[in-house]
Amino acid sequence: MNLTEVTIGHTPDADDAFMFYALTQGIVSSPLLKIEHAIKSIQLLNEDARNGKYEMSALSFGAFPAVSEKYSLMSCGACMGFKTGPMILAKQQYELKDLKNVKIAVPGKQTTAYLVLQIALPNADTVVLPFDQIVPAIEKGEVQAGLVISEAQLTHERLGLAKVVDLGAWWYDETQLPLPLGGNVFRKDLPGRTKSELTRVFKESIRYALSHREEAVQFAMRYARSMDVDEALDFIGRYVNEFTVDYGEVGRLAVETLYRKAFESGALQTIVNCEFETTAV
Repeated sequence: MNLTEVTIGHTPDADDAFMFYALTQGIVSSPLLKIEHAIKSIQLLNEDARNGKYEMSALSFGAFPAVSEKYSLMSCGACMGFKTGPMILAKQQYELKDLKNVKIAVPGKQTTAYLVLQIALPNADTVVLPFDQIVPAIEKGEVQAGLVISEAQLTHERLGLAKVVDLGAWWYDETQLPLPLGGNVFRKDLPGRTKSELTRVFKESIRYALSHREEAVQFAMRYARSMDVDEALDFIGRYVNEFTVDYGEVGRLAVETLYRKAFESGALQTIVNCEFETTAV
């Protein structure tokens, strides 16, 4: 039997490493697919998706509007923060409204973090830096504030930085919903059988990680940069949860609300059609 060859793009970040642990290590496998893994930063994956490069890919929700003609959202694999999310950090304490006159480093214009910042603070003065250079830029005084999507969300206090706002908490106060940050998509041109099998093995991998949390976190630790085990457990637990296994009604509403508010604020110029793949598993 010939196997269908597919490539899955995902990041080396701890939360992705956790989700894909069972799949990358052969604990979960497919009798129908030959799966290759392309490990890249989320910024590169967002760019690759514009060309439909991979059959399946991790993707920022901030980048999905630009590729929604080529890809549809999978029913699993979402990272959603419940009252937690990207943070704006600074050397001194600001109120959110005071940031209108402050230059803020952001990790990319396609990131969900930037999209939410535009909703919370329209016309913010921003400069793009690689995500791992934002905290050093704040420390050196090169920028006054930074939008952080890394483990500095947990370690900022020992770095001597102040939390201006947790955009996940801000979002919950505004909507009473979790904040969608990253999801997984597959190309619309894939056969239904391939989509079903990709969904099955990925969902099985997520479930395995959640039910063997310490084992999967130990694997993810190699990508956890400056975090210790307890911090990695905390960081991953913030974003890999019941919404990761399946969006459910609340998760789908959260994504739809994100795009509606982005359109209303002017951050998006068109309304996004949230096409969730309804593959049964």
